[in-house]
Amino acid sequence: MQVKPLFYIQYIKTKDFHDENHGSFGFHIPILQYQILLNKNKMRKEIAAANWKMNCTLTQAEALIDDLMAQNHHLNPHCIVVLGIPYPYLMIAQERLHGLDGYYVAAQNMHYEESGAFTGEISAGMLNSIGVDYVILGHSERREYFGETNQMIARKIDLAIQYGLAPIFCCGEPLAIREAGTQNEYVARQIEESLFHLAPSQLKGMAIAYEPVWAIGTGKTATEEQAQEMHLYLRGVIGAKYGNEVANSISILYGGSVKASNAKSLFSQHDVDGGLVGGASLVAADFGTIIDSLKKDPTL
Repeated sequence: MQVKPLFYIQYIKTKDFHDENHGSFGFHIPILQYQILLNKNKMRKEIAAANWKMNCTLTQAEALIDDLMAQNHHLNPHCIVVLGIPYPYLMIAQERLHGLDGYYVAAQNMHYEESGAFTGEISAGMLNSIGVDYVILGHSERREYFGETNQMIARKIDLAIQYGLAPIFCCGEPLAIREAGTQNEYVARQIEESLFHLAPSQLKGMAIAYEPVWAIGTGKTATEEQAQEMHLYLRGVIGAKYGNEVANSISILYGGSVKASNAKSLFSQHDVDGGLVGGASLVAADFGTIIDSLKKDPTL
């Protein structure tokens, strides 16, 4: 049976991307116009990913994992849960989740060098050696507070793949970019500079988390329609480079203040494949509701 393409893409113009902080980037970014043709044979996972950030003592971490496990979620085969745990508790989380189908552990960051004199840093090899499954890379807080660039993140992506870690690549625009109306170009540049050197086989199975930084802690709220619009655009950018099969294999998560109260409406959007959850993941009951909000039908 022939599968219809996920979308058609037509280049209508190109423009130089420029912003006042970085100047001209010296390359053309496609402005995409596309028509949706829903593909009922989705190959991608629905993911509830927790990012605990710098929170929890050992006792609190153990209690949070135990409370979550006590909820006894029955995950559909296309749904998974990823717990982004602080470094000291990664092995404890591995032990507690051992044997549970659909549950995985993620590190929140790693260094872009394999080893060396980088005091306080964690390498991909270290994470691999303790059985970590995923790693969050390019989070907006790492970009803002630690000066991480697209080029640095590209190097991290390479090492993660080399050591068998599945990246959750984060991208998203700040408020000034959203208000200027250049969010598509801004986020396309993040993807192009961090991911477009990869082979198609390296992208399959990777997750992308879209973080609208302007909607996190600002009092502004992104609607589910805005989330769907950006997720569809990101899938189009990837599809223009790698084709529909690769674009349709990548789970794109929403990372803009996902809560128990809004998860179901956000996740109901066709191109929103779950969420990267911050504060709400620290409350077992709330994160449990978010897990239950993942699409039950993988074709939707």
